[in-house]
Amino acid sequence: MKKIFLLCFLGFSIATLLSPTEVFAQKETFDLTSYEVPKNWGKEINKNVTTYSFVDKKKKTWCQIGIYKSTISKGSIEQDFDSEWEELIKKPNNKEPQDPGNAVKEIGDWKIKTGRGKFTFNNSNPIALLTTMSGYNRCVSIVAITNSLDYMPAIEQLLASVEMKNLSTDNQVNQPAVQPVLQPTIQPTGNSKFAFTTTNFDDGWVATEQEDWVQVTKGNTVALIHYAQPNIRDFNNLDEKTAFVWNTIVAPRYSNLSNLWIRKSWWADGGFMDAKYFAEADLTENASGKKVHVALYRNGNGGKWIEIITPDKAGFQNQFTTVYQQDGTNWDKLSVIANYNKFAVAANDLPGNWKSSSGAGIEYYNIYSGNSMGMASASSTTEFIFQPDGLYTSVYKGVDGFNGNNRYVGETCNGKAFVTNWEMKLTNRFKGATETFSIQFETVKDGRILHMYRGTIEELHLFKMK
Repeated sequence: MKKIFLLCFLGFSIATLLSPTEVFAQKETFDLTSYEVPKNWGKEINKNVTTYSFVDKKKKTWCQIGIYKSTISKGSIEQDFDSEWEELIKKPNNKEPQDPGNAVKEIGDWKIKTGRGKFTFNNSNPIALLTTMSGYNRCVSIVAITNSLDYMPAIEQLLASVEMKNLSTDNQVNQPAVQPVLQPTIQPTGNSKFAFTTTNFDDGWVATEQEDWVQVTKGNTVALIHYAQPNIRDFNNLDEKTAFVWNTIVAPRYSNLSNLWIRKSWWADGGFMDAKYFAEADLTENASGKKVHVALYRNGNGGKWIEIITPDKAGFQNQFTTVYQQDGTNWDKLSVIANYNKFAVAANDLPGNWKSSSGAGIEYYNIYSGNSMGMASASSTTEFIFQPDGLYTSVYKGVDGFNGNNRYVGETCNGKAFVTNWEMKLTNRFKGATETFSIQFETVKDGRILHMYRGTIEELHLFKMK
């Protein structure tokens, strides 16, 4: 870790300001950044930012500090700072900085730049402080917003405590669980048509694409995330369905079954949609002749069937700390395995037509008569056409209405797509803006689903048209 001292960059002095919030708690870590947080501040964790806040109702003062998840650098500290100010300060608050930012500081291989400005909020003029750090082809930002100088000591102390991960000596980037952290370099294996077939995760799991499943390994534990199969029937009785799936996708590869247990109680999980399907047994693996323990699990009615293989039952319990039925249920460590079906995207994977569609409907009834009042519905399609030269065309079509009175909307964009494993930048989007998406592939039988996320604003799940 590289320690980054930032308090001198802001132009304030701790000695001149006093605040009851200057007592700090223990150190915390988010993504690449470790820091000390003020004691008794509220905390909110989201996918891309961890936020700490404090409100003094008597004085009507408040402060909020956000530690943002690292992103791919734009190429320099100046470009990173300008981009972060645009996205994190200007757009949310509609305000340009009062100054162009302080001079760039260097701590080891990290370059740091800060800037501040004021904006109008509830008839007051809060101060917005941005600190951006750029290094190792990553960009990290810390944003502090407050309506009172009383909180400057707390902000300065947090910044003074910051330590950044030294990626030149650490092979893995510290990120939230189930985030890919090593840039994939493994080329296609077998019949795969895609560039990346293996992903390494920061918690030690390694996912590899296979013909009928994604194989996820960690130590002597193997988990198979099975692809959807059309021959799996539906049953009203959940343990019957678990038994049928066991006989369909598990049993053919094993022999010498013993100690089979199928979980039957599921209503306590929250009903049909959240039911936990589970079975386990001791078996002999046909391919290797080894004795193994196999568990079959599915989280909810829409979950993936996951097969977990360990040398014995004790190994399974130690790996997943599953609480069994007699003690209540805690299935989180099993459920999270489905998230390891995640692979990077290469630009050469994209040429072609990718499409997604969605729809919803709500029927209204009169609470007094019980008669139908009509139905509201909405549906949309999004199609991306990616060209080999990096150009793209996107076409959005939507319709919504009530009782047949429909409204139609649509938009077509043409621009350039820039792809870097887990991120895609699309130029010339709405009003000509450049939009940045987090992207990943999910493997399915004979193909991939392209997932695109733009913060909480937009979410797309596209399949390739043949």
